Amino acid sequence: MSTWNLTGTTPLADTSTQATTQHGAGHDEDALSVSQAVELAANALDALPLLTVIGEVTGFRGPNARSGHCYFQIKDDAAAVDCIVWRGSYAKRSFDLRDGMQVQFTGNFNLYKPTGRMSFVAKTFTLAGEGLLRQQVAALAEKLRREGLMDEARKRPIPAFCTRVAVVTSLSGAVIDDVKRTLRRRNPLVELICVGARVQGEGAPAELAEGLARAAAIDPAPDCILLVRGGGSFEDLMTFNDETLARAVAACPVPVVTGIGHEPDTSICDMVSDRRCSTPTAAAESVAPAIDDLIDLLHARERRLATATLSIVRGAAGGVSALGERLSSAVSARLSQEQRSLAALGAHGCLRSPGYIVERRQAETAQTADRLMLAIEHALERFARPLEALPPRFAAASAQLSGYRHALELSTSRLHAVGESITAPRRSALGAQAAALDALSPLKVLARGYAIAYDDEGVHVSAGAFAPGDAVRVRFSDGEVAATVDSVSAREA
Repeated sequence: MSTWNLTGTTPLADTSTQATTQHGAGHDEDALSVSQAVELAANALDALPLLTVIGEVTGFRGPNARSGHCYFQIKDDAAAVDCIVWRGSYAKRSFDLRDGMQVQFTGNFNLYKPTGRMSFVAKTFTLAGEGLLRQQVAALAEKLRREGLMDEARKRPIPAFCTRVAVVTSLSGAVIDDVKRTLRRRNPLVELICVGARVQGEGAPAELAEGLARAAAIDPAPDCILLVRGGGSFEDLMTFNDETLARAVAACPVPVVTGIGHEPDTSICDMVSDRRCSTPTAAAESVAPAIDDLIDLLHARERRLATATLSIVRGAAGGVSALGERLSSAVSARLSQEQRSLAALGAHGCLRSPGYIVERRQAETAQTADRLMLAIEHALERFARPLEALPPRFAAASAQLSGYRHALELSTSRLHAVGESITAPRRSALGAQAAALDALSPLKVLARGYAIAYDDEGVHVSAGAFAPGDAVRVRFSDGEVAATVDSVSAREA
């Protein structure tokens, strides 16, 4: 029987002869060795074209610390295959592989001959389906986180007792009924305002953002807004991973409580909202405490208030008693003090005898008058003796002044004579010098009928210094004359 290549292209006619040679005449002529069978399988796998496979990553190991290669399996609901990504291919990745990711791989099958193990060698890979969506959602979440929209400090507290609650969701689903039923059951006093909007499909994010704006614009404003929808697939919940809707949730002026999907589902709107609840029902429960709980809380606070009031009253009563004792003691002490003061005043002489003060003042005045007269007499005697000694001293001093006056007159006469003898020669010399200076003065020459001619450059002593038409000034002894030269006649030497 002939053996065919797994590709179905070339028959192998010499395999039986080769097998007989290797194994002897005692074996089946059509049997293959292990290496031959592995070689056939490897050739068949190499002949396959480049394949694109979509599967879930499982058992991921890598990159290997020494080689940098990655080893794992890709699987679907019915099968699994080993997969290898060489170091060079993994270095070109745009994301890291990990278990559970849905990835699209492009590559070839390969058979490792020493063990006969088949693997899919991926040359490139990209996220597929939900995995790609999750990557996009993660990138948007990181962007909004860097902008601070997920900071706890930015989020506003939700009132403990909400009396007005607005809910933004689809009015045709079961979610709105669950919210209404939960609020009626827990606290029928809460007022519920329903704002309808699509929660899935094209245009749903814009409708939800508009619904948030309409709910926030209600007058009077609600205490909080519930943004809720029921469970669904990841793709169904992508509406709440929209960037525009997430920014609308963060910018809403009224606190927003989200209840989207089920417990494992977390959307970007959950991350930026002021409170995230696992389900719509849990969101409704979080803003509407049960009426029984409120009653129990009010009773507990009533008991605490009564206890606190009783404690304050007892403390105040003790304080009043202490203050009463202190007041009684203070009043007794003050009365005793006033009594002693009154007794001292009653013992005063003016009260026993009304004329006592006048008599005492008269006695004091008489004593003061006696002391004053005695002091005046002593002062007169003390100043009379020095005064009697002054006239003789004054007469002696006047006699000395006559001698000083005569000496001063003699000195004045001598000073006048000496001054005349010193200044007379100098006065004569000064007069002679003044006469000589007056004789040499140009003004003296001008007085004798002469004149001085000059222009802006100064005095000129020659007629040749002027030309016809020049301005000239002529100075006389009693003033100046300004003129213009008509002609110049120079005298011959």
